Amino acid sequence: MAVFKIKQVEGMRSVRVYLDDETVQAESGALASMGGDIEMVAKIPSPLSALRAVISDQSIIRPKYTGSGTLSLDPSLDGYHVFEVPEGEDWVLERGSYWASEGSIKLRLVRERVITSLWAGEGFIYYQIRLGGHGKVVLKAKGPVREVKLNNEMLKVDGRMVIARTEGISYKFKRPTKSWLGSWLCGERRLRIFEGSGTLLLSRQPFWNRRLLSAVDH
Repeated sequence: MAVFKIKQVEGMRSVRVYLDDETVQAESGALASMGGDIEMVAKIPSPLSALRAVISDQSIIRPKYTGSGTLSLDPSLDGYHVFEVPEGEDWVLERGSYWASEGSIKLRLVRERVITSLWAGEGFIYYQIRLGGHGKVVLKAKGPVREVKLNNEMLKVDGRMVIARTEGISYKFKRPTKSWLGSWLCGERRLRIFEGSGTLLLSRQPFWNRRLLSAVDH
């Protein structure tokens, strides 16, 4: 299996991938450098897949890298989380959280319900990435990632803290109070509700340097 290692230099984090006659894929534009005998291939998607990617603001093409050598991906103030997808377990990712994966991982776009899409402020059409297959995946997050297990339970969060969830967990929106006035008074218009049995990956707090940069930008 490919080896993914997270490197940190001067507050910047990056992912380095070590290949031994293997294949990985990565987000479009993520490549920083590669050494060794590695071939990069970008497959042209079907018209329907390209249209879904454009509508959902996802990458149309995610290159694959095959061979033996070292692959370095672009550094960022964001963090990265490596985890393994078992055979037969599907994951759904929040928009912008996918970064790289082994070639055995299959990616496809799935559409959320219209009511969920509207509550999320995404319009009538809201696609997210679904992972299947078996292998390692690298997610991009604003801060440290924590794993949370649910067993027929419910978790309510404000904002996009949950960057990934197993397929057995449902996703919807709800007001934090019973009335619109109460929600307005408490300053929370809506909460994201995750319910069922499975695993969530949460990133609650951004890294300090990323938070500082966001404060400067505003």
